[in-house]
Amino acid sequence: MKSILPANQTDDENEESIWSSYDSWLEKYPSALENFEKVMNIGKEKKIVVFLDYDGTLSQIVDDPDKAYMTDAMRAAVREVANYFPTAIVSGRCRNKVYDFVKLKNIHYAGSHGMDISTPQGSSKYQDKKHQQKAVDEKGNEAVLFHPAKEYLPTIQEIVKILKENITVITGSTIEDNIFCVTVHYRRVRNEKDIEFLKEIVESIVKDYPNFHISGGKKVFEIRPNVKWNKGHALMYLLDTLGFDNYDDVLPMYIGDDRTDEDAFKVIRQIGGGFPIIVSSIARETNASYSLRDPADVMTFLIHLAKWKKNLMKKTKERK
Repeated sequence: MKSILPANQTDDENEESIWSSYDSWLEKYPSALENFEKVMNIGKEKKIVVFLDYDGTLSQIVDDPDKAYMTDAMRAAVREVANYFPTAIVSGRCRNKVYDFVKLKNIHYAGSHGMDISTPQGSSKYQDKKHQQKAVDEKGNEAVLFHPAKEYLPTIQEIVKILKENITVITGSTIEDNIFCVTVHYRRVRNEKDIEFLKEIVESIVKDYPNFHISGGKKVFEIRPNVKWNKGHALMYLLDTLGFDNYDDVLPMYIGDDRTDEDAFKVIRQIGGGFPIIVSSIARETNASYSLRDPADVMTFLIHLAKWKKNLMKKTKERK
């Protein structure tokens, strides 16, 4: 099996850049904060929908994935934004785990890179009962759950079991069962040779499952089923369930930091209107239009966004 990454490139942080510096990169992907007024001038006549990644966007990347907590200040900022705009979190984590971190009931959740979506009424374009069914969501509300990789669940659990039996020899490695995908974390693996050995183990296991593939991320190997579904598809599904099928009226805003978020960035570019925003403190290739440096920047941007909408509503009311 072909290695998923070159030996000298194990994650985004080692990605080579064509730019000589972060400042030169910012010329192509300017700060969404520093250009806030320019961005929002376009949004005045549009219906803004906010999409957010979780890890590295709303929370810091940490060694222990179970401790990737968001701050109370960030939670308040997200809550306020969701009071003014339809808001969804689209994460690689399983949906229930993201909800346990975020604990907000006024937003929508999509886990497992969009392979596990909960919405109040579902989508009229995805009526296949095999993948879309009524249930009770993590908030205790009646919902429609969309699971395009449902048939792979038994195999995923089989892969999880085999991984647990084999990677215990690598100190610091952990397995995260995200229901519709599996994440192998190696941020706490200190030895480069151990990382290479871990990669060999993961690739050897997945080789026996032709309906699955491995993708890289920030100190992770992700094992996902070969279904034509990603965060970009999830964005489209959520827009439809929220009633935004006319792309001339909607302005999707997606903020994310990982390679998997690039799929959503591409969709926004294809729609032809919207703002894909990359969260990165290093120069890297991206399909985004704007950038934010880190979660602190994200929080400041969200605070500005809510205030902007509040002031716009106040001015509109005063004119009446």
